[in-house]
Amino acid sequence: LKLGTMRLFAALLTISSAAAFAPASRTTFGIPAATDTTSQLYGEYGASSTSFYTTTEKQESYESLEAVLETKCADKKVRLVIKDMLDACADITEALRVALVTVEGSENTFGDAQLSVDVIADNLMWDACKDSPTIREGASEEDPEVRNTDEQGDGEYTVCWDPLDGSSIVDNNWAVGTMIGIWPKSTGLIGATGRDQVTSLVAIYGPRTTVLVALDDGTYEFSYGCTPDGCQLPDGSFEPWICSRHKIQIQPDCKIFSPANLRAAQDVPGYKRLIDYYMEERFTLRYSGGLVPDVYQQFTKTQGIFSNPTSPTSPAKLRLAFEAAPFALLVEKSGGKSSDGVTGGSILDVQINAVDQRTALCIGSANEVDRFNDWVIEK
Repeated sequence: LKLGTMRLFAALLTISSAAAFAPASRTTFGIPAATDTTSQLYGEYGASSTSFYTTTEKQESYESLEAVLETKCADKKVRLVIKDMLDACADITEALRVALVTVEGSENTFGDAQLSVDVIADNLMWDACKDSPTIREGASEEDPEVRNTDEQGDGEYTVCWDPLDGSSIVDNNWAVGTMIGIWPKSTGLIGATGRDQVTSLVAIYGPRTTVLVALDDGTYEFSYGCTPDGCQLPDGSFEPWICSRHKIQIQPDCKIFSPANLRAAQDVPGYKRLIDYYMEERFTLRYSGGLVPDVYQQFTKTQGIFSNPTSPTSPAKLRLAFEAAPFALLVEKSGGKSSDGVTGGSILDVQINAVDQRTALCIGSANEVDRFNDWVIEK
């Protein structure tokens, strides 16, 4: 084995052993909170040296979705489409709790076998778009073609989504998610860029369902169904959604890395050098193979770097409109950076010329994205 490969294998063994003996979660039972979202590296040796525990404390009360949108989203139509998409995420949450993960017997346009949960989530997203008075067009990663959903002709937005990212890990009952980008009628999708999005949302389905939403002044997290009756507000009433994190900030430096497409390290010397650097500098590996959990942790831990470069033998897999652009809007609104992996520029400035356009991607803490540009693509 090559030295770099042996180092990575040793790092994986160390991290796996640490996780096996990690203490129970330090979070407070109940509703997730937003008072302090910073994470710390505890101790120097043993499990705690690689575990980033939350320091978030439970609050006395939480704002409702309606209250936050009223003050943080000036456009009434954008508020409506956000609520429509959150309703779809709630429906997907309930469906995942009862659906078995089985092969559906069909394939998507990329030749991937569709799972039952893929089809269920996709159908729920289409239903939400057709029922929404604000949506005019929809496009799904399962069938990458822009389709009209606006029978009345009054719709304003084009919505693109990956209905259930993480098909290869959902049978393990690992966290999976939904990614949604929303473009205005003035630009549509083709010819637009990620910067033209009016908002984007990323939902993660794990022990809890939480959704990141891009609002006027930053990125906010909303939590769904904290109790069977919903989430209790200060007046004693219950709401399906409460705001669990306000205006999230991603730190410019980090100690968490999520290296995708490691095969490319065999072709790209700069990527191999970067991986070696992460291990030598004692970064913590947090990588599941699902884009949603691997990038979402940057908002809960307030730091992190996700890298997915390409090479001649490991081409781009991530979709620009369905995955990269929605996440990049959220990360950049939180003070992070993104890179297109080619020019070193923001992924939000890449023009969308095809619905299923693929891209390389690096995203997360600003200084580590700069390092990726310097070392991997030498920009």
